[in-house]
Amino acid sequence: MTVKLHRCSNEWVKIGGHPCWKVQKALDEQGIDYEVVKGPLRRSKRTELEQLTGQRSYPAIEFEDGVAYREESSQMATRIRDGKLFEADRTDGAEGTDQAPA
Repeated sequence: MTVKLHRCSNEWVKIGGHPCWKVQKALDEQGIDYEVVKGPLRRSKRTELEQLTGQRSYPAIEFEDGVAYREESSQMATRIRDGKLFEADRTDGAEGTDQAPA
C-alpha cells in the first residue's frame, strides 16, 4: 500500500529534530512506499492540508482511501517504526486528529 506523506517543501533539511524529516526517515527505515506531497511553508497557505487533516501542521499521512493520519511527529515516527502505521487512528478531516502544532 502506497501512502502520501504531506510535508513541507524543505526536503533538504535532514536533521533529527525536523518533524517532516523524522517521519520521512521512519517510513524509509521501514521500507514503506510513499509519495511526497510538498506543501507551502507558510501556514496561512496550507488550506488543502487543513481540509485533509483539520489543521495546518506538517507532517501528515494520507492513505489510499483518502483518510488522513496526523499526530506529533515523534508519535508518528514511533508508530511507523513499531510497524503499526496501518493500525493508526484514521480519520476523515478534523475528527479525532491531534490538534497540537508541529
